Amino acid sequence: MTGLELIAAVLAMVLLMTWLARRLQLSEPLMLLGGGVLIGLTPRFGRVDLPPDVVLLVFLPALLYWETLTTSLREIKTNFRSIALQSTGLVVVTALAVAAVAHARGYAWPLAFVLGAVLAPTDVAAVAAVAKAMPRRILTLLRTESLLNDGTALVILAVSLELLTTGEPFSWAGTTLRFVESCAGCAIIGAAIALVLIPVRRHLKDRSLHSGLSVATPFLAFLPAEILHVSGVLAVVTCALVTSRTGPRLIRSDARLEATAFWEVTAFLPNGALFVLVGIQTPAAVRGLASISLLQATLIAGAVSATVIAARAAWFYTIPYLIRLVDRRAQQRRRRIGARQRLPLAWAGMRGAISLAAALTIRATTADGQPLAQRDAIVFITVVVITVTLTVLGPALPAVVRSARFAEDVDEAAEEELAVRQLARTALAELPALATRFPVPEGAVAHIAKDLCKQATPASGETHDQATRRERHISATYALETELLETERAALNDLRSRACIDDNVLRRVQRHLDTEEQRLSMRMSLLPSSAQGVGPGPSS
Repeated sequence: MTGLELIAAVLAMVLLMTWLARRLQLSEPLMLLGGGVLIGLTPRFGRVDLPPDVVLLVFLPALLYWETLTTSLREIKTNFRSIALQSTGLVVVTALAVAAVAHARGYAWPLAFVLGAVLAPTDVAAVAAVAKAMPRRILTLLRTESLLNDGTALVILAVSLELLTTGEPFSWAGTTLRFVESCAGCAIIGAAIALVLIPVRRHLKDRSLHSGLSVATPFLAFLPAEILHVSGVLAVVTCALVTSRTGPRLIRSDARLEATAFWEVTAFLPNGALFVLVGIQTPAAVRGLASISLLQATLIAGAVSATVIAARAAWFYTIPYLIRLVDRRAQQRRRRIGARQRLPLAWAGMRGAISLAAALTIRATTADGQPLAQRDAIVFITVVVITVTLTVLGPALPAVVRSARFAEDVDEAAEEELAVRQLARTALAELPALATRFPVPEGAVAHIAKDLCKQATPASGETHDQATRRERHISATYALETELLETERAALNDLRSRACIDDNVLRRVQRHLDTEEQRLSMRMSLLPSSAQGVGPGPSS
C-alpha cells in the first residue's frame, strides 16, 4: 500500500460519509469515524501506522489558525478568566483524575500521568464539528478552550514522558517553570511572526501570493516554537489573533475572498480526515494490544471514559459557583448563566485526533533502551475514549443545546445592523466629495444616494409586519437577480458549445457572473433569517 492510496481512500471516505451524514441527518464525526473503521478492517489498509507528526505538524497548525481567525477576539477578552481556567485548570484536574483512576488500576504514577495528559484536552476538530447553534459567548468559550488546552496538555505530557523514560523525580517548581516558559515563549514567537509579516502583506499586490502567505503563516509560527521546545499550538493561536486584528486593513478584498474560500475547504477536508484516521487506527489498536488482555484494557478504558466525562461535569458545576462566592461584582452577576445553560459546556468534552497523536508520540523504549511497558494499552485506551466521547457526547449535543433554552442572541444581530447603517451613513457623507472626482451623471449619483439612504435610516413608523414584507420583497429581488444570472450562465455555456466564444472568454465572463452572484449572496445574508430563502411567487 502506498501513501497515495491511503490519501485517496481517506478523502473518498470523507466525502462519502459527510454526504451520508447530511443526507440522513446523522452525526458527521461519528459517521466519519465509522468510515475509518471500515477502511482499517480491510486487509489493504489494516497495517497503517499513523505518524504522530502528520497530525501535530500537517493538520494541527492549519486547523488552529483558521479556527482562531474565525473567533472573536473581543469575546475572548470578555471571557478571558473562564477561558484561562478551562484551558489550564480543567486540563490539570482532568489529567489528575485520569491518572488517579489509572493508578488504581495498577499503572505506575508516571505512566498514569502520561495517560492523563493524553486525554486531558478537548479536540478542536471534534468541538468545531458538533458545537453549532450555540450563543456567541458559549461557542467562544468552547472553541477557545479547545484551541488553548492542547498547549497545557502537551507540557504535562512532556514532563510525564521525561519522568517515565529517565526516572527523574517529579518537581512542581520545574513543571510550573516549564509551563510559564512555554506560554511566554510561544506568545513572543507567534506575535513576532505576525508582526514581521505585516509589512510583507502590505506590499504584496498579487492575490495568489497573499493566499500562499496565508497558507504558510501557521507553519511559520508553529515550527520555530517547536524547534525552541515551546508550545507551537499557542504560537499559532497568538499569531492568528494578531493577524485577525491587522489583516482587515492590509489584505485586499480579492485576496481575502480567495483565502477565505481556500480555508473553508482546508478546514472541511482535514477535519473530516482526522476522524477517518482515528477510525483507521481503531482496529490496529485492538490488534496491537499485547501487554494486557482485551477485557482488562476495555474495563480500564471504560473507567477512564467515565472519569473524563465526570471530571468535566464536576468542574462546570463546582468551580463557577465557587468563583461567584468571591467575585460578586455587578458586571459579573449580569454574565452568569444557570445550571441548565451550563450543561452544553459540560457536555462538549469530545476527544479526537490530538489525543491519538499525543499517544503515538510515546516512545516504545526508555532512555536505557528497555521496552516501555503498556504503551500499546495507552494507545488502545486513548482510541476507546475518543470513540466513546464522540459516540455518547457528540450526537446528543444538539438536543442538550435545545434543552438549555438559551435566550436569543439579539446583540449580534443588533451589532450587524449598527455596522450596516453606520457604513451607509459614512458613505453617504463622503458621496458628494467623491462624486466630483469621477465623471458620473447626476442621476447615477442620486440613485446611489437613494440606496445609501435606505440602508442608513430605518423606516420610521413602520410596523413589524410592514418591515417583514419589505425585507421579503428585497429578498425576492435578490432571488430574481440570482435566477437571471443562472439564465445568463446558461446562455454563456451555449455560446461556448456553439464555438462562438473561446474557453478563455467563457472563464473571464463566468468569473464576473460568479462575483456578482457572491455579491447577491452576501447581501442576502445580511437580511433577517425570516426574510431569506424567498422563492418564486405563483405564476399568473
